[in-house]
Amino acid sequence: MNTSDYTQTQLKTVIDFFCQWEQEQPDKVYLHQPLGNSFVEFTWGEVGRQARSIAAYLQSLDLPPGSNIGLVSKNCAHWIIADLAIMLSGHVSVPFYPTLTADQLRQVLTHSGCTVLFAGKIDNWAAMEPGVPAGVRCIRFPGYDSPETLTANPKHIQWNDVLATYPPMTDQPTPDLDAVSTIVYTSGTTGNPKGVMLTYRAGSEAVAHTRQQMRHDTPNARFFSYLPLCHIAERNVVESTSLITGGTIYFADGLESFMQQLQAARPTHFIAVPRIWTKFQQGIFAKIPPMHLEALLTGEPTQAEAVKKQLRQSLGLDEAVVILTGAAPMPASMIQWYRRLGIVIQEAYGMTENYGAVSMMPADEIKDGTVGRVNSAVDVKILPETGEILTRAPWNMKGYYREPALTEATLKDGWLYTGDVGAVDADGFLRITGRVNEMYKSPKGEYIVPTQIEFGFAENNHIEQICVTGQQLPQPVALVVLSEMARSADRELITQSLEQSLATVNGQLMSHERVKKLIVVRDAWTVENNLMTPTMKMKRNIIDAHYDAQVTDWYEQEGIVIWED
Repeated sequence: MNTSDYTQTQLKTVIDFFCQWEQEQPDKVYLHQPLGNSFVEFTWGEVGRQARSIAAYLQSLDLPPGSNIGLVSKNCAHWIIADLAIMLSGHVSVPFYPTLTADQLRQVLTHSGCTVLFAGKIDNWAAMEPGVPAGVRCIRFPGYDSPETLTANPKHIQWNDVLATYPPMTDQPTPDLDAVSTIVYTSGTTGNPKGVMLTYRAGSEAVAHTRQQMRHDTPNARFFSYLPLCHIAERNVVESTSLITGGTIYFADGLESFMQQLQAARPTHFIAVPRIWTKFQQGIFAKIPPMHLEALLTGEPTQAEAVKKQLRQSLGLDEAVVILTGAAPMPASMIQWYRRLGIVIQEAYGMTENYGAVSMMPADEIKDGTVGRVNSAVDVKILPETGEILTRAPWNMKGYYREPALTEATLKDGWLYTGDVGAVDADGFLRITGRVNEMYKSPKGEYIVPTQIEFGFAENNHIEQICVTGQQLPQPVALVVLSEMARSADRELITQSLEQSLATVNGQLMSHERVKKLIVVRDAWTVENNLMTPTMKMKRNIIDAHYDAQVTDWYEQEGIVIWED
């Protein structure tokens, strides 16, 4: 069905789609959960049975309709079932990142007013649990912890006990399209996370207008879930699209088995953030050095095609029809490199506040350097003063939960102020050039846009992470995290490589933008050390503060490349 044929009465919610597949294909496997050395499969019928029992329990609590119910866990089968149960029971799903500290969990639970919390697959629940405020009912997922952990707190409600006590609800709920379906807390690159209120209508409208791009007609659709499900990208591409297509979700179970499980899933739909694509490339280079791979790809055509096919199979992407990147900028050179292998990565752009659905690169009309064509149902306006991108769409957020001032500052006359800077060309393709709050003025009063400078270093395979900084310095500097291979390579050779890249980049920049020093830092930036968000975006302000005391000394040292020892 063409999206233009949709009317308000024809909009279907994810709950409508779920009920459809639950009835039409109850014996088909929906969720494929690794557990140790084995797998547990959940059919659509079994997912329905468990979700409806949990929903019946939630209804028995006599909470006010539309109550906020929390969910904190790594991606797993029970995450999806709990999310469905919350919606089936008429309440609002409020998912949280499983990497939160106890203090961070307490902050979002208190702010959201959740009185019930589903807690599941957590690396260190004992450290997180003190963040659960008194009076919050905690329902624990089964099977992901040791028996000692599961029974440590007798006040916790056990998932399997609920299933054994409460018969499945039999209603076929029809959610109010204008009701809030979920509150998604942003990952917090700056300041406290904000609770973005999204309605059923917003989700349904986004689905209706992206059916063709997302290939909802794909038979036997398969999804590989590993990015945080509480993030809008994974929620859209994996959870929502699986519910729409009636497909199967395969879950990851740790870094050790990641590639093996991705190969087993062979997803038809796959999304990765730029950091993951970089890791994949480095994994290929570890097996086939770049110069050797280049010779294979430019050699005899039959052999080159065989190499490309083998690499696609080794990544588990040989049957993918939608391959996406998002959440952070990705250099065009990286996308072009994958395209040579026959892996067509489509950039998509959006944010939680506009359901992550502003633009998407057409697979058959690539325009490198952009984040795709703006969706036909989205209006985009560029503020002439700052270049900020404003969007207006049927799926803009309702507002920030309990934050009227922030809502008023972000939503004005139907327009969402994104904070991103960019431009739209004559063909409707959107280009992102930076963030309003990341641009800064040099001591000479001229603007510097870090993101655009960082893109210039994308060709150097020795660089895994880079952050241009130095607001207080005469010229910018770039903090560099080396790739795993580069860390064990000869330092002199790496230094020469970095110097060459710096000379190339600076040759393309205006004088006030030119990077004075490349500083090779000792430690990688990770989620665990709070220098990256859970979606692997740099926390620039935290990185700046982390190195602030040393940057001036590094700037004044002799040499172009400085090593933190």
